[in-house]
Amino acid sequence: MTSMLSIQNLHATVADKPILKGVTLDVPAGQVHAIMGPNGAGKSTLSYVLSGRGGYEVTEGSATLNGEDLLALEPNERAAKGVFLSFQYPLEIPGVPALTFIRTALNAQRRARGEDEIAAPAFLKLAKEKAAALKIDFDMLKRGLNVGFSGGEKKRMEILQMAMLSPKFLILDETDSGLDIDALKIVSEGVNALRAPDRGMLVITHYQRLLDYIKPDRVHVLAAGRIVASGGPELAHQLEAEGYDKYTVAA
Repeated sequence: MTSMLSIQNLHATVADKPILKGVTLDVPAGQVHAIMGPNGAGKSTLSYVLSGRGGYEVTEGSATLNGEDLLALEPNERAAKGVFLSFQYPLEIPGVPALTFIRTALNAQRRARGEDEIAAPAFLKLAKEKAAALKIDFDMLKRGLNVGFSGGEKKRMEILQMAMLSPKFLILDETDSGLDIDALKIVSEGVNALRAPDRGMLVITHYQRLLDYIKPDRVHVLAAGRIVASGGPELAHQLEAEGYDKYTVAA
């Protein structure tokens, strides 16, 4: 099976401190892979390196999306190619309505791909449809992005952005962080609605409970900056029961 995302022997540093120490991972199109691991293992660092966040230096290895070198692209170019990162802690942007933010991002990506911009009526129709599915009050989209939103509302807003931008590869960095059970179900339904044969997902989480709703094809354990174990969904249940100690020691 051809990999959509292919990571080979990836090493990265932050402020000259080695964090990723040889990550190798392949995610085929149509599949959802989960990464679990202890704090400080490098899970968020991996997501930032793939999305192109500044301050993260790749010192060795490669990462490609559909055969194209991701690491050679600027963050906006990666986004236009279809990479989307859902933040663990979504930013607040006062003075920029959520609708304006999403439409600007969507049209910037369309222009980068040589496509026509989406007209306002079509955009509003799509936004209302996607917001209703995520149980987001449409009036919230007229407020500053994430300003005054609860943790659950911020995460739902991230999923709305994903639904609107329709990226090719989704990276979810601890999307379950700070969610109560009802919000977790709604967010998971939104993610599951985006599953498609031509789309891949990397779900980063500490807890197995998210994977009860977003059922992964494969589960990987990241410890001490490298993948130390891989398996099916049952691996997540094992980690929930036994913890990460034996993997941390092995790493």
